[in-house]
Amino acid sequence: MSRALFLQSLQNLRLRTGVLAAVAFGWGWLMVFLFTTFSPAMRQLAQASSMFERFSQFGAGDFFTLPGALTIGFQHPIWIAVLGVIAAGASASAIAGERDGGTLELLLARPISRRRVYASILLALLAVVGALVLATVLGMLTGVGVHGLTSELELLRMPLVVLNGVALWAAFTAVGLAASVTFDRPGPALGVSLGFLLLNYFLEVLGSLWQAARWTQDWSLMHRFRANELLTGSVPTLDFVILGGVFVAAVAYALVVFPRRDLAAPT
Repeated sequence: MSRALFLQSLQNLRLRTGVLAAVAFGWGWLMVFLFTTFSPAMRQLAQASSMFERFSQFGAGDFFTLPGALTIGFQHPIWIAVLGVIAAGASASAIAGERDGGTLELLLARPISRRRVYASILLALLAVVGALVLATVLGMLTGVGVHGLTSELELLRMPLVVLNGVALWAAFTAVGLAASVTFDRPGPALGVSLGFLLLNYFLEVLGSLWQAARWTQDWSLMHRFRANELLTGSVPTLDFVILGGVFVAAVAYALVVFPRRDLAAPT
């Protein structure tokens, strides 16, 4: 890793990181507020109608328990969009954007290997992704403390939630960066990265809303981050293995493809 390039990459992302971290913190607090406000009424409606109970669930979460509500927060489109800005957007344009702007050749002219360039950018992106997941959890914990819900949550298990969240978005980040080293333009790289993210999200939502298609959730990386299970005592080891496998495969692909690529002349 190049320390200078790592710090420069973080500096390039500092504005987006600050704004997104504030949004993530506020979103985490908002989910706890919504739970305290609407959960009692939703429980009554669920008791009166089993159909309402089924459609009140979103992904692997629900509004009937605090862990279920936090799970919805982690699977809601707003949170997906916040993390996707970095994991799918910034990762896809990191190297392809440098190539498109004609600055990658200047960077590679320095005494630094392509693998070190890749590793430095990847670590910077992972640091930002980790910060956004942590900001979300801190917002949730702030809401839990403010609303006096600490008795409904095993706080000592929250680090597992952070670890699982980082593992999920590290996988998407690695896929996005793998796409970035493959193309000379950010457009195609962003299409692959965003398409992969949306496909996984579609499979998760489809399986949660349609009973006959529940099997699709098993093929979604989103389903490998279920905060409610982590917070209620279960540690799905297989989820960590799958997410780690996707991350390693994407990194291995990039480390093979990027050093062997011929860079075409800028147009």
